[in-house]
Amino acid sequence: MTLDIRGSIKNTKLSSNPYVVFEELISNAIDSFLIRKHVDASAEDMRVEIEVEFNWEDLLDAKEDMTVFCKDNGCGLGDDQLKAFLTKDTSYKDDLSISGIGSCKGAGRIQFFHHFSGLAINSTYRKGGKFIRREMHYSEPAKQIDAENFSSSSGNESEIGTTILLKGFKEAVRGRIAQGQPLSALFSASVLKKQMLIAFLQRLVGLDRRLGNFKITFVTRHWKDGERSDSLTRSDLPAVTAKREVKVEERDPDTGDGLGTYQHFTLYHYQLNASEYGLPRNAIAFCAKSSPVKDITQRYLRTRAQQNNPVDGSHHIVLIESDYLDQRVNEQRDDFENIPAEISIGDLFSGEKLSYATIYDAIDPVIEEMVVPANWNKDDVLRDITNQFGISEAMLQDTSTRIVYGETPQAVAERVLKKYQERVVDETAAIYNLKEEIIKAEPDSEEFRALINDLAWKYTSSLKNFDMANLSQLIVRRAAIVQILDLACNEKLAMQTVSNGARRKNEQIIHNIFFPMRKDSSEVDDHDIWLLSEEYHYYDYIASDVPLANIAWNGGEKIFERDIDVEIKKILEKRASANSGKRPDIAIFSKEGSAIIIEFKAPGVHLDDYVGDLAEYSHLLAAKSGGKLKKIYGYLIGDTVNALRLSGWTPFPLGNGYFRSDALLDPKTRYPLGETYFEILYFSDVIERAKKRIGIYQNKLQLKLDPH
Repeated sequence: MTLDIRGSIKNTKLSSNPYVVFEELISNAIDSFLIRKHVDASAEDMRVEIEVEFNWEDLLDAKEDMTVFCKDNGCGLGDDQLKAFLTKDTSYKDDLSISGIGSCKGAGRIQFFHHFSGLAINSTYRKGGKFIRREMHYSEPAKQIDAENFSSSSGNESEIGTTILLKGFKEAVRGRIAQGQPLSALFSASVLKKQMLIAFLQRLVGLDRRLGNFKITFVTRHWKDGERSDSLTRSDLPAVTAKREVKVEERDPDTGDGLGTYQHFTLYHYQLNASEYGLPRNAIAFCAKSSPVKDITQRYLRTRAQQNNPVDGSHHIVLIESDYLDQRVNEQRDDFENIPAEISIGDLFSGEKLSYATIYDAIDPVIEEMVVPANWNKDDVLRDITNQFGISEAMLQDTSTRIVYGETPQAVAERVLKKYQERVVDETAAIYNLKEEIIKAEPDSEEFRALINDLAWKYTSSLKNFDMANLSQLIVRRAAIVQILDLACNEKLAMQTVSNGARRKNEQIIHNIFFPMRKDSSEVDDHDIWLLSEEYHYYDYIASDVPLANIAWNGGEKIFERDIDVEIKKILEKRASANSGKRPDIAIFSKEGSAIIIEFKAPGVHLDDYVGDLAEYSHLLAAKSGGKLKKIYGYLIGDTVNALRLSGWTPFPLGNGYFRSDALLDPKTRYPLGETYFEILYFSDVIERAKKRIGIYQNKLQLKLDPH
């Protein structure tokens, strides 16, 4: 029998758990006591002593060296135990019919050799009526340990148990686990007690009275700070706050469909008063054989502050157990093997029926009930997700996406959109495959009709997934534009705060919200003319404060005669000199022969002073278009009107605006040029109309946007 140290270190990775050595020592001590108790009922209480000595390793670099000593009163290193110690991948403990004993792969002790360069064992065991003492000393660079390395001598009953000494802490390990912290801070007596309480809580509670009134003592000796001690006893163990059983359905790895078979998971929740226990953190973990393996606290408590501080006055420990997890724990016992993040449908190299995604879907709601602070409100998060990203509750349900405590609205939105994207990709592939089948089908066959029907359903289904996300984004964007317009009209935008004497740019700001100034639709696709009317969004050409003589359609044909801008200028020269170079703020044209003129006036400017401009613009547009434009729509938009100066205008039944419709006649010949329809609108009414249009889509999508 030989333990190959070098080969074992090579084939068993260093654990990512900084406390793995202490956990392995205590775990072996518990197993050893259970074996002794199984054959010797007189062994009443388990005793484990952990001593850690810190000395200066390098005075210049202020590095500490660490020696670890562990003594237990277990069964000792008998012949069977010695054989197991010297055998890698042993099944020794698995064959023991002792309830509560840990599983054994023989890899745990390899962590001793990863961390330390020296190991000494002094153990006494009972054999028949005799007591035998075994000793062994190992230090690098020795490559292996044989049975011959153990010496035997006579012992006595009071010494039954095992003492292990680990020395020569390795520098390569220090950098990986200490991360700049002094070893004496990472492994102090009080810290070790709290960490071991978290690590062994479930196992110690589960063993009930089989360890008796056990005591695990932690003693640290520091070259400067002296000796400190603490202990973990049976009286320190809290009762289980809650226990929940959860079933996780297995899925077909080829299709992703549920199989109707389940893996069973048990969640144990311990709620420990922070003032009484003073734990360093909360802990939520997947376990193997009642010991934490994979810490998933960050999934539920996202920040370090949330992880390390009490939640509603208590620290929470949630431990998740399952036979499924026991079978997949890795050798280092710091993760699990062959559990994919998600089921990879059709993956030839993975036949797994369970994934972390399906496990989380089942356990998330339960853990949230246990750990989430009482003042957390999921509806608040949902409102933020809806307002910021247009993700409705219906979309969350449609994609089976849950809001997890501590998760940002952006993270939730990304998960929802990713699922929609994956659906679209999968459905696009399915549509392509159907098309290939259709090409091969005979048009007069029943199969052909069935394929056509399948193609139609798959295509419409993919459109739903695609359009749901895009339409929601559009509605949220439009809601933001309406809110900005509302602020601008009430002079509440930050840029509208100007110093004394500076000229306000309110009209320009409002103008640019509808459509960028001095641009046209050949340059700008992204605009918000829909604020006035949805149909104007799709007109052939939109010009914003650009020369009308330059406007062309039908492959370059000019709409207006070359002198139209001169004539427009004459109209504007009647106004203040500041306006002499302006044109209609926005002009929209349709090849069917209609034009829309939009004029914005800054807050406080009287709209009734400008109603004549609409008529003059209309005559010029109709006359200078050579008969192309027959219908002229005009809008004056602002917030101030003197109704006494309006003649021939009709107030709207709802709202505060006015409208009129007239024939457009040549002022001299009375020749009919077309028709006009004019509106005087208040900004508040434009905003209200836009909100109502958005509201229709919001109701369809079940989006509850915050009005503020």
